[in-house]
Amino acid sequence: MSTCRPVTVDEGAWSSHRANGSAAILAIGTSNPVNCVRQNEYADWYFRVTRSDHLGKWKDKMKRICEKSGIAKRYLHHTEEMIQDHPELLDRTLPSLRTRLGITMDAVPVLAAAAATKAIAEWGRPVSDITHLIVNSNSVAASPGADLRLATLLGLHPSVQRTMLSFHGCSGGCLALRLAKDLAENNIGARVLVVCVEVLVLCFRAPDETRLEDLVAMTIFGDGAGAAIVGAGPVIRGVERPIFHMVSTSQATLPGTENVVELNLSESGADTEMSSVLPKLVQENIKQCLVNTLTPVGLASDDLNGLFWAAHPGGRAILDSYETALGLEPGKLAASRRVLSEFGNMFGATVFFVLDEMRRRRHRSCDEEEREKCEWGVMVGLGPGISVEVMVLHAAGTGVED
Repeated sequence: MSTCRPVTVDEGAWSSHRANGSAAILAIGTSNPVNCVRQNEYADWYFRVTRSDHLGKWKDKMKRICEKSGIAKRYLHHTEEMIQDHPELLDRTLPSLRTRLGITMDAVPVLAAAAATKAIAEWGRPVSDITHLIVNSNSVAASPGADLRLATLLGLHPSVQRTMLSFHGCSGGCLALRLAKDLAENNIGARVLVVCVEVLVLCFRAPDETRLEDLVAMTIFGDGAGAAIVGAGPVIRGVERPIFHMVSTSQATLPGTENVVELNLSESGADTEMSSVLPKLVQENIKQCLVNTLTPVGLASDDLNGLFWAAHPGGRAILDSYETALGLEPGKLAASRRVLSEFGNMFGATVFFVLDEMRRRRHRSCDEEEREKCEWGVMVGLGPGISVEVMVLHAAGTGVED
């Protein structure tokens, strides 16, 4: 009489469903609203549309903030006409959350679809081959959510596995890509569409003389969407072209920083809380976070200038803190600074723009030796917590099988 030995997890059906090899970013797409506002004109525009020109001292303060922001222009979904049509957006005594969420629920899937369509076109495979969808946003709060509406707009297969992430602040893009890496590597043949999208009319409000942080938020945040296709294992030769291999990830939370950065919903929209101590905290802690991520994969933390850097540009002061704490050479954060200048801070979506700018810079470089020298890189983003998201990247075409 034969006996049946139960199969173990490692030798059973579970292991056969896992991909062989690390995940890679196979395509990137970005998109912005058509409404562009120049930073040197923003203070005049903002105080006019909020009917606050009588606050001359605060307008002058905003102009100084704009001048020092490192931002040249931003893209905004909300227009002067939209604000005039919804006076509750300016009156803090009136509930406006329903109005704001109504605007974003319509706008977010459309903007997300524009970025996703670009990524899918670059990827080169049919949309029906997408197996998983991850959507991250700080701009929506509903169920069914923006993930289902986006899936419908794109014509994704009904069996696509959807995940909706919300209110992870500036680290949302890095977090979503970390999750995409795990999904791709643990599901053979998976192709994950990751989309981060922000339409920040949720945060727009008139100036309040008791809240300087609101004035700062009005000067740095913009609207946009970023998308990527992530997959692991063999790629289809001649169709799929890896851009960055996603080697290792980590998340660390700085103790005692729960109230340094906050994003909370209220009846008057989303309230952003950003302490002025944030750049100092970053400067004091970022190197150890990087050491903890680089060392396990054999990268020396004493040669950080030998890496390329895809840092989320939370603001000019944050980028300056990275440079100071890590001893980075001028130009190492050039991709992040250019994205900040051209688009502002688009929360989680911003890191997709940085990755796109980084790959363009590598492609344009005529110095093959320089490209080879910086084959390894780091993506980093900060979120409420303070949460520090780090991912080690390897540029495709520089030694790792593509």
